[in-house]
Amino acid sequence: MATPLAEYTELTTLENGLRVATEQAHAECETVTVGVWIDAGSRYEAESNNGVAHFLEHMAFKGTKKRSQRGLEVMIEDMGAHLNAYTSREQTVYYAKLFPRDVDVGMDILADILQNSLLDAGAIERERDVIMREMEEVNKQHEELILDLLHEAAYRGGGLGRTILGPEKNIKTISRRDLQDYVKTHYTAPRMVVCAAGVVDHDRLVDLSAKHFADQPRVPRTTFAVDFDAAKFTPTEVRLPDANEPKAHVAIAYDGAKWTSEYSMPLLVLQTMLGQWDRLNPVSGGTASPYALARDISQNDKCHSYLTFNTSYKDAGLFGLYLVCPPDGVSDSIATVVRHFASLAKPEGVDHADVQRAKSQLKANIISQLDALAHVCEEIGRQFLTYDRRMPLVEVIARIDAVTPRDVVATAKRFLAHKDHALAAYGAIDGLIPYDNCHISNFM
Repeated sequence: MATPLAEYTELTTLENGLRVATEQAHAECETVTVGVWIDAGSRYEAESNNGVAHFLEHMAFKGTKKRSQRGLEVMIEDMGAHLNAYTSREQTVYYAKLFPRDVDVGMDILADILQNSLLDAGAIERERDVIMREMEEVNKQHEELILDLLHEAAYRGGGLGRTILGPEKNIKTISRRDLQDYVKTHYTAPRMVVCAAGVVDHDRLVDLSAKHFADQPRVPRTTFAVDFDAAKFTPTEVRLPDANEPKAHVAIAYDGAKWTSEYSMPLLVLQTMLGQWDRLNPVSGGTASPYALARDISQNDKCHSYLTFNTSYKDAGLFGLYLVCPPDGVSDSIATVVRHFASLAKPEGVDHADVQRAKSQLKANIISQLDALAHVCEEIGRQFLTYDRRMPLVEVIARIDAVTPRDVVATAKRFLAHKDHALAAYGAIDGLIPYDNCHISNFM
């Protein structure tokens, strides 16, 4: 059932700097998603404690001063609720999906696990094996693995280049003190946003936030560095051959745009234009087949699939493609992609109908996502942490409508044409040409 939301966001800032933001659903909605978005993720870590934010997320559900792990699980089950968390490179999120009558309890639980986790030494030791198994599972997911390798290549030596889970040696040595110090450094009120979407009363949520988070400090309680290191794009490569993998998995990425860049919306349109394609399901979702790159890729029979990505951060971004190819087709596929990117920087290389089609598809995708309260809540939290405001849907649509074919050409020229790129490759990649030969000048 669709759950359309009101077209405005209510915001209140508490005395300690904590922000409370809500979007009210219409009457037919019967649930609410509420959570805490924190301006802290893996890029805020140092090499020595890389992985601590994700480790801390795991420990949040292992018991607090007033709730055992089992007691917490039973309480969530009895409410018919869902409690979860995730860590990204820039944010840590704890959220609950529940019925409106249980918002009071949900807020109490969220505050409890954020502020009163036991961080028991025995539980920490047990969780090391859990995270190691998670790492094994992540590495089996080729897209996850290749994007981690790509970040390593694109931001070599920097915070964005490190993985969210951290290296094995850190997972085995992260201590209770490391976890406590991370909380004391980064879990401060001005870096936190309490968000809710669905059937929720804003004033009630403000009262609950004041009740549970009034003592959240405004400033760090440690002397550790609070901010992340500035992102610096490094056009290098990482290759990980695997004789047991029959396909070549390759991602190339160009230095993209941060969230607040004037190019962020044209890049989204360009991403939609490039689309995605799968040889086994070429019209999946109706996304890729109308566009030129999909036609070029499919004609040479040297690629199984590709997926375009456009990842933005506070001060940087990555724009590129992830390709899956037979071993003898990977170099030809990369050449096709690089040549196509270069062609987009010429007015004759951009079809006006493709631009209009991409804009319509992008708007439809954004509007359809409003049916998911969890996604809406995520957008509220992310936007307040990145823009310091909520961008209304009408503004998003207007910005998309304002993108012209000339803007797309200018954006391609700015970010793609004759630019150096980062590259990550995994699997059957013996046939992949040397990195230095992947430049457009070698494919003309």
